Amino acid sequence: MAAPQNYLAVIKVVGIGGGGVNAVNRMIEVGLKGVEFIAINTDAQALLMSDADVKLDVGRELTRGLGAGADPEVGRQAAEDHREEIEEVLKGADMVFVTAGEGGGTGTGGAPVVANVARSLGALTIGVVTRPFTFEGRRRATQADTGIDTLRNEVDTLIVIPNDRLLAMTDRDISVLDAFRSADQVLLSGVQGITDLITTPGLINLDFADVKTVMSHAGSALMGIGRARGDDRATVAAEQAIASPLLEASMDGAQGVLLNISGGSDLGLFEINAAAELVADAAHPEANIIFGAVIDDALGDEVRVTVIAAGFDTVQDRRTRTLANQRRPPGPGSGPGTGPQQLPAPGQANPPQNPGALPNATVLPPIPSVSAPPRPAPTHASYLPPSGPQVGHYVPEPLPD
Repeated sequence: MAAPQNYLAVIKVVGIGGGGVNAVNRMIEVGLKGVEFIAINTDAQALLMSDADVKLDVGRELTRGLGAGADPEVGRQAAEDHREEIEEVLKGADMVFVTAGEGGGTGTGGAPVVANVARSLGALTIGVVTRPFTFEGRRRATQADTGIDTLRNEVDTLIVIPNDRLLAMTDRDISVLDAFRSADQVLLSGVQGITDLITTPGLINLDFADVKTVMSHAGSALMGIGRARGDDRATVAAEQAIASPLLEASMDGAQGVLLNISGGSDLGLFEINAAAELVADAAHPEANIIFGAVIDDALGDEVRVTVIAAGFDTVQDRRTRTLANQRRPPGPGSGPGTGPQQLPAPGQANPPQNPGALPNATVLPPIPSVSAPPRPAPTHASYLPPSGPQVGHYVPEPLPD
């Protein structure tokens, strides 16, 4: 008798480097379901602290487990040295998220290698990375720009989250530690906004093929997040999302839009329609808009809207990238990427509250409190079975005191 087939999409989230592994730890902490987590680092001590399903120490020979020293070339070489192990842990994935904090060593240099492996295996590959805070220095900013350009050539879709924009969404007295935790939270939102549409039943369901139509070969992408309670909550949340400080450019040139509307069991169809129309009006007239509604009773009377706008690159840009990918060597791409035109940031530092039109709406801050307890899994969330033996699951011995 033949073994039963698994008809659920296999989704793997890879955190590489310190920032990427921290983001994966945050996703595990809040209970993100339906995905397999993989932590990759050259820092053995930091890797030991991760709760990821698979841990891969790629620095045990090159750096003796002591990290890449903020050198992207060391991070790239470490990942290349363990390319076969990375391939083993990614096999069988339909979708791979590669998350990292750009500007350092392991994540900046190693993320393109991981993405290259994922795409060579046929997985839809999405990069979700952060651009460093200004206070982290010019060197990290320059390395981040180079790393983002390289990674853009190796993924289907790249979402870049500018950490400086988070400052417009938080209190002025926020600590440095909480600022970095906020960055982890936004990385979580980017991954969750996509995976929940596939793994969680809702009023309007999507499947992996729906997501793939928007994100395959889409190039650069932008993400906006909105949250609201009260009257016209869905509309207010949608307005927040399309005017989010996270958006480095206007979304009116997007050729593809992925829209996630999440709420409790009282989420209404007309609310969803109003929010979707608002987002459609802000996108390109001929944009392919894929949206779904997720029921999460843990949200109570709150509605969350996540908008991912992609496909800003021109047709010729995408053709050039496709040809480059077909001819690319085993290592990561080295050509400069083609990103969205950088337009001025939204005029308002905070998401619009539009008190005149929506007097009874309560606008919530886009970033949940970093001290909030872990969110329980949505009702009836789909769980994926293990995807086979954990090949390449290497956990180093603790370092001596």
